Amino acid sequence: MTARAEWQPGRGAYREFPADPAAARRVQQEVREHVVTGRATGSIEVRTVAGADAAYSAEQVFAAFVVMTFPALETTARVCAVRPITFPYIPGLLAFREGPALVAAFYQLPVRPDLLLLNGHGYAHPDRAGLASHIGVVLDLPTIGVARHLLTGTATEPAGKRGSVAPVTGAGEVIGMAVRTQEGRRPVYVSAGHRVDLAQSVELVMQATTVHRLPEPLRCADLLSRKCRQEHATGSGKVREILIKNSDAQAQFPEISGPFEQAP
Repeated sequence: MTARAEWQPGRGAYREFPADPAAARRVQQEVREHVVTGRATGSIEVRTVAGADAAYSAEQVFAAFVVMTFPALETTARVCAVRPITFPYIPGLLAFREGPALVAAFYQLPVRPDLLLLNGHGYAHPDRAGLASHIGVVLDLPTIGVARHLLTGTATEPAGKRGSVAPVTGAGEVIGMAVRTQEGRRPVYVSAGHRVDLAQSVELVMQATTVHRLPEPLRCADLLSRKCRQEHATGSGKVREILIKNSDAQAQFPEISGPFEQAP
C-alpha cells in the first residue's frame, strides 16, 4: 500500500462541492473532462481495496471507509467522518451530497488504498460522471461504482449463475454491467469510475465478493456508516474517536466502528 498523501484542495473546480445545484452541474461537467475510463496500467496492482458508503440522519451524513487487503479481504483500517448535509437529494448529483464527508473520511485513513469501491455509479450516469467517477478524480485513485439500482440506461437480467453479466446500455453504448454476484440474488450494477475499464471493474468486484450480494469492503462500509450514525445518536453530543488499527484494538472495542471524526 502506498504512503498517505496530503490532499491539496482547490486545484480546479472539479475539487469543489458547491451547495448550489446549478453550480454543481457545471462542476460535474468539468469532472467528466477529467474522468479516465481506461486502465491506468496494463493491470492494476491491487494490494488494498477500500469500500466507501454513507448513511444519513435528518441533518448529517456519516461517511465510512473500510480498507481490506486484496485478495485476502482482511480488514486493516476503518474510519468514519460526520458532516452536515449541505446539498439536497437530487438524482444524478449524489457526489455533491456525500462528497464532502467521503473526502473527509478518506483523509482520516492511515493508508492510501490502491482501489476504491463506492456505493453509486461511475460511467453509468446521465453525464457519465457519477459519484465513483467524481471521487476518483478528486482523490486521483482508481474507483469503481457498485449500485443496487440503475440510475440511467437499460439492462436485461443476467443468467442465474454467479458471475453472469448483462450489459447496461444507454445512448447507444455500453455504460455498465449488471452482475450476478450471488446465485439467487438480484444483480448489482457495476460501472467504471476512474482509471479502470469496465471489464476490469467487473473482475475486481467479483474478486472482492464472498458470500453476500455486495463486495465485502462495500458491505462493511455500509454497516460501518450505520453504526457511526447510531453511535452519534446515542452519544452525549460528541462522537468518540477510536481508531481500530489492528485486531487487538478491535477486540478491545468490539462495539465501536471508528475512528469517528466530527465537523467542528
